[in-house]
Amino acid sequence: MTGPEHSFDKAALHRTPLYALHVEHHARIVPFAGYEMPVQYPAGVLKEHLHTRAAAGLFDVSHMGQITLHANSGNIADAALALERLVPVDIAGLKPGRQRYALFTGDSGGILDDLMVAHRGDHLLLIVNAACKDADEAHLRAHLSDDCIIERLDRALIALQGPLAEKALARLVPGVATMRFMDVMSADVLGAPCIITRSGYTGEDGFEISTPPDKAVEITKALLDDPAVALIGLGARDSLRLEAGLCLYGSDLDPETTPVEANLTWAIQPVRRPGGARAGGYPGSEIIGQQLQSGAPRYRVGLSPTGRAPVRAGAALYASETASDAIGHVTSGGFGPSVERPIAMGYVNAETAKPGATLFAEVRGQRLPITITALPFTPAHFKRA
Repeated sequence: MTGPEHSFDKAALHRTPLYALHVEHHARIVPFAGYEMPVQYPAGVLKEHLHTRAAAGLFDVSHMGQITLHANSGNIADAALALERLVPVDIAGLKPGRQRYALFTGDSGGILDDLMVAHRGDHLLLIVNAACKDADEAHLRAHLSDDCIIERLDRALIALQGPLAEKALARLVPGVATMRFMDVMSADVLGAPCIITRSGYTGEDGFEISTPPDKAVEITKALLDDPAVALIGLGARDSLRLEAGLCLYGSDLDPETTPVEANLTWAIQPVRRPGGARAGGYPGSEIIGQQLQSGAPRYRVGLSPTGRAPVRAGAALYASETASDAIGHVTSGGFGPSVERPIAMGYVNAETAKPGATLFAEVRGQRLPITITALPFTPAHFKRA
């Protein structure tokens, strides 16, 4: 993420409502998913990462897409069943005030995007990836317009993550202290109507706050008044999610990778699996259903390189130092500041995808030993009760 900013037409890039604040705080700005985004601040990625694990990190994720689905019938149950035609997830069983991880799948079973779906009482709220939001909206309109009113929201999105996130946000919204992981609530924050979810993408406890664009700076500054809260850039966001064993769309997930291959079968509830009451009915369901029952040809695994050299995305994986054919590749890799060692994720063939197996990653013409390991690299700290 350190070079492409010079090759982009900056006039074509968007800015979030917090852009001027990032500049004020001396962020290094880079192009990301069509936006000018902060990759790091003067403290640097390592310190930002460790601060989030120890206190509270504040991330600008306003580039993400926020889309609502209202059933034409006025009954949210109809919107939920309509959305199930596009995802292998139990949306109909989602309770009011709760959200769930979901996946848009294609006809070949591959993942078109991963997203969050929240039950907002009378409608569904979808949070989708920045690079996919235009395609996701078009996908929804192409398939659900007969049943749903689909609206892209113009809102900012702030993520507050870390063990002191609850205390920091509770100064402004005392009610968040009662929320559990994946709860959703409406709240007045400094006079602004906001939507708060207890979720995030770091493995830490935390919240995501959807705000009107014109209130994002005021709310962010109020949170930063707490000495425990610091601005965190995309660099640390990436290392935090990698330590947590979480996928990055476009790296670990893509249209050629099924949920089963990605080891995301936990996101497919029994009611949507073969034999379930609402099995199938979504794109690629036959392929995904078959893999759920019989296994996939490859799987996403955690990888621990030997030594101190990071193994980056794209590195080929081999069964031995002399093998001629690769059996997989790395999709995400770097240094894990919390675990103080290199870490990676990637895909290997099913026969090899066993914890403890030693493979060899090709790095700058050399083959370095790398061990398949269980995910995540750091335990999650979600508030479940």
